[in-house]
Amino acid sequence: MQLKAENVFKPGSFPEYTYVSRNYENTGIPYELRLKQALRTAGCLTSIIGPSKMGKTILCEKVIGIDNIVEISGADFDINTDFWAIVAAKVGLPYLGEITTERETIEGNHRENEEQKERYILSKDKVIQYYKDNEKVLVIDDFHYASKEMQIKMAQQLKDAIRRELKVVVVSLPHRADDAIRQNADLSGRLSLINIETWKESDLKEIALKGFKQLNIKISDEVASQLSVECLTSPQLMQYICLSICTLLEDKNENVVKTDILKTAYRFTTVNFNYSDVVNVMSKGPNPRGKKRKLFKTVSQKELDLYGLIVESLAKNPPIMEMNFDMLYDRITNLIPIDNIKPDKQSVKNHLNNLQMILEDKEEIYKAIEWKDGKIYILDPLFLFYLRWGRMDE
Repeated sequence: MQLKAENVFKPGSFPEYTYVSRNYENTGIPYELRLKQALRTAGCLTSIIGPSKMGKTILCEKVIGIDNIVEISGADFDINTDFWAIVAAKVGLPYLGEITTERETIEGNHRENEEQKERYILSKDKVIQYYKDNEKVLVIDDFHYASKEMQIKMAQQLKDAIRRELKVVVVSLPHRADDAIRQNADLSGRLSLINIETWKESDLKEIALKGFKQLNIKISDEVASQLSVECLTSPQLMQYICLSICTLLEDKNENVVKTDILKTAYRFTTVNFNYSDVVNVMSKGPNPRGKKRKLFKTVSQKELDLYGLIVESLAKNPPIMEMNFDMLYDRITNLIPIDNIKPDKQSVKNHLNNLQMILEDKEEIYKAIEWKDGKIYILDPLFLFYLRWGRMDE
């Protein structure tokens, strides 16, 4: 049976036909084998840390199996949440509730039915035993979404749970690291640490070559290499772009991926991503409160203030997920004609500080970048891709 594009390129689920195995930290040991080793180490908590959209969850699905994973998110918890109630609910266990019992009494010739309600709370030991008996592995994704207070509470609960041999994997981002886990003295010696590195272009290219071969679509090594650069180290983004290319080719009744379709495919792909509000917030910066901002005329004849220049500079070639301040400053000044006045470095740093404060106070989707220790990190490759290809004025 001929495979369909949506069966081959799967951005949001396990990619059966385009799964690419990578080696762990240049050891020659596959990530899959490293995770399998960690999960077999009784009494240890597994901590996976790596950039967004790098396939951390897909790795878990490959090794553990979709049927054995019980996935919860740090966003499922607030400071008042009962940790074990969530863990029990995810597997359908009635952790907290009421039991109604009926009792019949007889007085002389008169019978009466009496109802009695009792509250119960399932013990965490029984929850843990259920997970063990059914070979379930608890995967806490986006651990950084939980508040610092809740992270500490969860770490305390996990310490006892792993001692009772509950298998747990905690997944987090590098710049909002799971410090409550990795720096917890009580968990010292009980951690299996797995750092997920960014994908190499050669591995990303393999996704495209594998997938298009399955679909009998021709793609040159050169075109696949171009895709591997533009997908910004993200295998998920590569899946999205390749699926977009397939849709465009089907519409034209073609079966060869040529360079002239790539820009259209990139723009088409951004339809899936909703980052327009994030870009607007970053471009506008804080409320000026009636003060006029200095505008700079760019080489493309736009007039932008310094917030607009920062956003514009992030989108330029080459696409980079992490850059130091001098690199960012050079990009900003290159947007302005040679003879024009350039913003000074301190002003740029002040504006970056303001942006950081604005984004920290908003929902998670807005936390797409981070200005920290003299570097700017783009935490979400899909956001940078949208910045490069999803704005209608470009």
